[in-house]
Amino acid sequence: MSKKAFASSADLGDKQETLEVLADGVYALTAEGDPNVGAIEAEDFLIAFEARATPKAARDWLVKLREHTDKPIKYLVLSHYHAVRVLGASAFEAESIIAHEKTKFLIEERGKQDWDSEFGRMPRLFREPEGIPGLTHPDIVFNDRLEIPLGGDRGSLILQYCGRGHTAGDIVAWLPQSKVLFAGDLVEAEAALYTGDAFHMDWSSGTLDQVKAFQAEAIVGGRGKVARGRAEVDAAIEQTRGFLLGMIEKVGEVHRAGGTLKQAFEATHAHLGPKFGMWPIFEHCLPFDVQRLWDEFDGIDWPRIWTAERDLQVWDQLQG
Repeated sequence: MSKKAFASSADLGDKQETLEVLADGVYALTAEGDPNVGAIEAEDFLIAFEARATPKAARDWLVKLREHTDKPIKYLVLSHYHAVRVLGASAFEAESIIAHEKTKFLIEERGKQDWDSEFGRMPRLFREPEGIPGLTHPDIVFNDRLEIPLGGDRGSLILQYCGRGHTAGDIVAWLPQSKVLFAGDLVEAEAALYTGDAFHMDWSSGTLDQVKAFQAEAIVGGRGKVARGRAEVDAAIEQTRGFLLGMIEKVGEVHRAGGTLKQAFEATHAHLGPKFGMWPIFEHCLPFDVQRLWDEFDGIDWPRIWTAERDLQVWDQLQG
């Protein structure tokens, strides 16, 4: 059997990007399974949600957004730290960059290693990488909840930490007035989960319970389509939970039986493949997902840092 191309290194085709207006002044850009981004209009400024991988990629998004509004960007909100989500921040020229305090810590702890790792895994997302000025550092951080008044009759944007999940520092952005939730990578709508820096047990239980408790009417996940209506929103949350619980079940079975990491990967792939295997980046993510969950079963609570070298070692061991 021929060896699979490393991660998404062979996925070089263009994706169709679609800007959707979810409510008055609430925008989302989806891209056929590539990372989603969004923006929220206040009375006299904008809040951007997520930054993309490079300033060039961010500017491409801003060109589409500027067809709808010319308000200045006051805040850029980062849902969490992964390089493809944050390194395009300079293009927004925001007054301030907001993130959870654990996201700030992760940038300081593993920022450059993660950058090198993700560039190797997903080169297509790094449009004009030479334009990245360096790591992105938030200047406003919080722990539990931050409210941003939008002015006029627009209500507020609530930034909230729901617990450990995709990373230690994921936050969501909630618009109570329009009942739109930007969930970052805590929820994926028909797109595979990347869990290489995750806390699977927390995420699949209390964290997703908190996300579901918003009772959103529309949810913008990290990848995939915008889920609209309570039925679709709840389905996206439960699809995410189902992916996590399937991993926990199969990796746990092999780990408890004294099996190997390779056996855990094969059992998990066989279990999840029929339901989730057609989703974007499933084959890319699963080796890294299984390795991280195996570490958790080994008692390693804090995720080990991914480097370009470690990426290749795990890929060769599991997908080679």
